[in-house]
Parts: sequence; structure tokens; C-alpha cells
Amino acid sequence: MKCTDREYSEDIPKRNEQYSVKKHIAVLLCMVSVAACLLSGCGGLDYGMAYDSDSDISSFNVISRQDTRTAASFASGLCVVNDNVVDDENVDMSQAEAALLLSLNDRQVIYSKNAHEVLYPASLTKVMTALVALRYGRLDQMLTATSAVNITEAGATLCGLKAGDTMTMDQALRILLVYSANDVANLIAEGVAGSVDRFVEMMNEEARRLGATNTNFANPHGLTDPNHYTTAYDLYLIFNEAIKFETFNEIIQMTGYQTTYYDADGKAKEFNKSTTNQFLKGNYQPPSNVNIIGGKTGTTNAAGCCLVLLSRDVSGNPYISVILRAASGADLYTAMTDLLDEIHK
Repeated sequence: MKCTDREYSEDIPKRNEQYSVKKHIAVLLCMVSVAACLLSGCGGLDYGMAYDSDSDISSFNVISRQDTRTAASFASGLCVVNDNVVDDENVDMSQAEAALLLSLNDRQVIYSKNAHEVLYPASLTKVMTALVALRYGRLDQMLTATSAVNITEAGATLCGLKAGDTMTMDQALRILLVYSANDVANLIAEGVAGSVDRFVEMMNEEARRLGATNTNFANPHGLTDPNHYTTAYDLYLIFNEAIKFETFNEIIQMTGYQTTYYDADGKAKEFNKSTTNQFLKGNYQPPSNVNIIGGKTGTTNAAGCCLVLLSRDVSGNPYISVILRAASGADLYTAMTDLLDEIHK
């Protein structure tokens, strides 16, 4: 058959139509593949989406829009807090700036007040200090104090370390979390990273890895610094990671700690202190349906009174609760009791 110009010209639309169909099929297949990748998490790849409520690509904003696929992949296993949840008038948070109660198993936000407000964390900082130490240090590592342990801020809780004193990482972590000794935080920092400054960098790197993007650390102990801040939600992210470590869980349950460490001349020095957690000391009682496992306290003039807790209900389901900047210790524990009373209401 002779190929005339007319026959060729008539064949162009057919070929274009066939090409167009094939092109659309290819595009559709590509889109399906991309969607499947997003939904499955692409074999565990980390897209690093920040938990920043002000970011257009944060999980908060993405989840509030129509396409929740990417956010669902990123936030898998985590609670995501968008807005305040303060419906119950029986919870009196008038004396606290921020509060959060989250159910870990079903990722339910039970209560939330100012969860993303930037505030001082005080010694709740030491949760991150312990997390970095547990991730990168060794429990049997011997630590030797330098002049970095000389903290002179009035009212700061101290173990009383002097240059040349030695103890193991395990001892240091227990003193850090049970008694909240600020000098021990610096001891741990130097032992893990070689310097306090490098350890602080590691703390901030860990915060970013966890998505705690409204957090910045300036020291490992939590004494007030204008560049040292976090949020109730970021503390949840950090604490939620820390409780994955068996040693951390063991320590936060302790009602006190007694040990012996040594000075530069090998002379024994005794340590014997009770926990700073008033629930564990029995000075305040949680609701009858709640068992407090443990947590971390923090108090400075700038931060107010702060507390993060791991608790379980009668069925063993876990919860994390956070209160920041309560007006007093009594206000802190009264408000936390009210908050925990929301479990299974």
C-alpha cells in the first residue's frame, strides 16, 4: 500500500492518541507508586518532617488538611497535638502555663493546654541528658570530674563534686535523675562527649532527630539560660524516647539512692538522697485508678515548677503527662492529680 501524505496525516492523530493513552497510564502508575511509597514509609526511610506547629509541612498542619498520607507515615506511633483540649472544667490548670496528657497505646490526646508554647524546662532537661548518655555512653564507664562541675549558681542542687572525684556512668545517671544534681550533669556531659559544649550539641542533634523542633538546649542541667527552652509537646517526644531504655525506666521509679564514689586521693565519699518526686515519696496521692511509674521534676524561678510522668491505668496502659510553669509545688501536684484523673473518664 502506497503511503500518501493524506494517509500519513490521518495516522498522526491515532498515534498521538495511542501515545497519550500510554503516557496517562504511565503517569497514573507513577502516581500510584509514589502514593504507595508514602503510605508504606518507603522501607523505613526517614523524611525528617518537623513537629513544628508553625511550619507549613509540619505534621500538625498536614494532618489538618485533606491529604494526611505523608503525616500519617511520619507520625506513626506518636501522638500529634494540634489544638488545646481543655473541655473538662474539673481540671484546674489556672496555676500552670502548659499541660499535656497523652495515651500512648491509642495515641489519644486526652488533655492539652499550650502544648507548643516555648517555656523553660528547668531540670526536665536532664531527661535529654540521660537519653544522650544512654545512647552514646556506657554504664560501666568511669567518669572523672574536672572544674566543669564547679557550679556556683545560688540554690542549685548539687552532689558536691570536686575536681578529681570519680564514679561510674551508672552511678552518675542515678544521682542525676533521682536527686537532680546539676554538677553531675556536667560530669556526664564531659564523660560522653569530651566537653560540655560538644555534649550540648549532641542534645540538640537528638532533639532535631526526634522532631522536637521548638527546643534548644544551652546546657545539660537546665539552669536558666535565655537560649535554653522547650515545649510540653517536645518534652513528650523526648521522654517517650527515653522510656525505651530499660535503665531509664528503672531509675525513674527509685524513691532514693545510696552509693559510694571516690575523691582524687581514693577516699570514699558517701551519697544518700531521696527522690525529688513527691508522688514517689508519698507526699501526694494519684487517683485510685492510676499507678505512677516515675518521671522527672524541675524547678527554677524562671521555669516555675515542672513535672513529666509515666503512669499506667489499672489495665497497664501507659500515659505520659507533662506540666510546665506551675506557680508552686503544691499547685503542680494538685494540677497533676487533676490531670491524671482524666484517665478513663
